[in-house]
Amino acid sequence: EVYVVESGGGLVQAGGSLTLSCAAAGFTSDDYAIGWFRQAPGKEREGVSCISRRDGSTYYAASVKGRFTISSDYAKNTVHLQMNSLKPEDTARYYCAAEDIIATMDPLEFGSWGQGTQVTVSS
Repeated sequence: EVYVVESGGGLVQAGGSLTLSCAAAGFTSDDYAIGWFRQAPGKEREGVSCISRRDGSTYYAASVKGRFTISSDYAKNTVHLQMNSLKPEDTARYYCAAEDIIATMDPLEFGSWGQGTQVTVSS
């Protein structure tokens, strides 16, 4: 069974940085993707970034491209999301998810989810 656990959220001022980490394990092969998603109050969950274990391909939402960087340390079964130049509109609960699929930004394609970690950006 795949499990994922997020860490690293917190409160930061606009323009600041945070790094989120996702520990994921239980995969039966290297053919999987790990994605970061976020959900703000009253809004739908949206894809932020995703990385393919198979070939290392990365994907970003337009709203975070150039500010966020996803990276992997598979020796530690961990994926990081470095978030720079944070904006108040980045405030949300951030979730890590994993699935045995080609990387996608569609949350409906992911079956294993963490509990989420809160990111709050003050203006």
